[in-house]
Amino acid sequence: MSLDDNRGSALADGTTEGIGSTPAPEIVNTAEETQLNLNSVALASAAGSSSAAPAAEAPSSDASEIRELLESMDGLTAIAVGEVVPATVINVTDTEVVIDVGLKCEAAIPRSEFLGRDGQITVARGDAIHIFVEHYNESNGTLRASYQKAAFRRVWDEIEQAQRDQKTIQGKVISRTKGGVTVDVGIPAFLPGSQVDLRPHPNVDALIGQQIDVKVIKVSRERNNAVVSRRLVLEEAQAARKEQLAGKLHEGAILTGRVKNLTDYGAFVDLDGMDGLLHITDLSWGRVAKPSDLIQPGQELQVKVLKYDPEKGRVSLGVKQLSPDPWGEAAKKFQPGSHATGRVVGVVDYGVFVELEPGVEGLIHSSEMSWSKRHKHPSKMVKVGDQVEVSVIDLNPAQRRISLSLKQTLSDPWTTLPGRMTAGTVVEGRVRNMTDFGAFIELEDGIDGLVHLSNMSWAKDIKHPSEILKKGQKVEVIILGLDPEKRRISLALKQTGPDAWTDFCSRAKTGDAVRGKVARLAAFGAFVEVEPGVEGLCHNSEADTGKKGGKLAVGDEYNFCILRLNPTDKKVGLSMKGVQQEASAAAKPAEEASAPAAEGSDAPPPSQES
Repeated sequence: MSLDDNRGSALADGTTEGIGSTPAPEIVNTAEETQLNLNSVALASAAGSSSAAPAAEAPSSDASEIRELLESMDGLTAIAVGEVVPATVINVTDTEVVIDVGLKCEAAIPRSEFLGRDGQITVARGDAIHIFVEHYNESNGTLRASYQKAAFRRVWDEIEQAQRDQKTIQGKVISRTKGGVTVDVGIPAFLPGSQVDLRPHPNVDALIGQQIDVKVIKVSRERNNAVVSRRLVLEEAQAARKEQLAGKLHEGAILTGRVKNLTDYGAFVDLDGMDGLLHITDLSWGRVAKPSDLIQPGQELQVKVLKYDPEKGRVSLGVKQLSPDPWGEAAKKFQPGSHATGRVVGVVDYGVFVELEPGVEGLIHSSEMSWSKRHKHPSKMVKVGDQVEVSVIDLNPAQRRISLSLKQTLSDPWTTLPGRMTAGTVVEGRVRNMTDFGAFIELEDGIDGLVHLSNMSWAKDIKHPSEILKKGQKVEVIILGLDPEKRRISLALKQTGPDAWTDFCSRAKTGDAVRGKVARLAAFGAFVEVEPGVEGLCHNSEADTGKKGGKLAVGDEYNFCILRLNPTDKKVGLSMKGVQQEASAAAKPAEEASAPAAEGSDAPPPSQES
């Protein structure tokens, strides 16, 4: 009977009585002893007859009877209490199973000892079994035996033999226990957690109810204790698979593996005996954000061995190498100047990555995103997943690079500019940038014009555009000139309002008196603002403050008279002397008339004389 055949009977009711230690056998005459005695008698009888009668004579009747007795005992089985002996089932009833051990006596064993785990009887009439002899009386031919104890003892014998031979046996995980699980191998055996798998098992409870192969690593019948290991079986199987795998494991080999687990940088693939690393860069010719986008644990897939180090036991694997490199055909598909459609797969500060086909990506630099000189961040123009049409600028298959352009798929706004804008028209724009010499105004996407400092204001002498403009401000400007070939537009801000000089020259004439404020000084004189946007020059020779040693100062206001007026050149010559002389001549007669009164004479004042 095999170890598996004994399990159900040995553990059917948990009986282990009498198994831990073997009881002292009763003193009985065994069949061997009886045989030995009868042989002695036969030999003695034969010796006596040979001396008394000739050899040719037939044996005596006594010898014949002894020989017949010996022949009849050949089929008897010698038994002793505490032994396991073979027996034959001769009858099965509702309550018991009757067995024969060959001693011309029968024994009845309770039917319950022959029931399996499903409650069904496990033997039938004529079956050969083994039983454990609990009591035997040769004189009256009584026998008491146990089927379960025999099965239990045979299980122990087989477990001990399995340990000696390092033989693999099968068991069923029946429960979780402290530090491991209990496995039914015919008897309850302990499987430590460290021996469950090659690595710490993530869910030991999942093994409950499963049939597993184990090796016996420790056994003590006296203590009714057995320890088994599943790890040794797995290591043995792994070593066999490694040996088999080593024959076909070489660089370039194509194997089938199963995804064991995933990491951020790739996946480990079980090659049925050895683990190999499938790096994320070798999963696909295209861009892969994370391995789980393409593969899952437990998935079976074909891989190619990229590198194998037998000494370190390391294997590098690839999947994309099983298909042609798309860059091999890229030069034919994407010629410079051609247009293609792709998917945005990445957005960075300096541009956008576009996948033209799996494994072939190109870069749109930020300068190629738009015709506008006002560069926006690429993320404000496209997002990952967008389908875009691009133009191929340059291709380098050796370096796996393609330069792309988004703006070149659109018409250049400068080529159609003359049809939309003409000199002398007033347009609206936004201040894009300011420099020391002027401000750049964006009239439309990709079209910028320059307002020079000299064209910013009629009324003020502008030193920097920031004095009247702000970045991003919307303003109205007039187009002074267009040069699409050089991509230039001249703009003016002050011409959108009335010309202060034209208005002043229409009202003023030479000799008119005006009031003015000194705006700035020069070595040769002072520039005086006579009206907003209109300045005149008072030469040093025409300056007279009326004070000894007096000089003009910025911010002071004086009366001036117009010496010269040139509307064409927008120039005005001013003088202070003429104004002062006229004022002195008018005041002189009054001073002379009031002189006597001032000296204290008795004459009446001039007004009274008159």
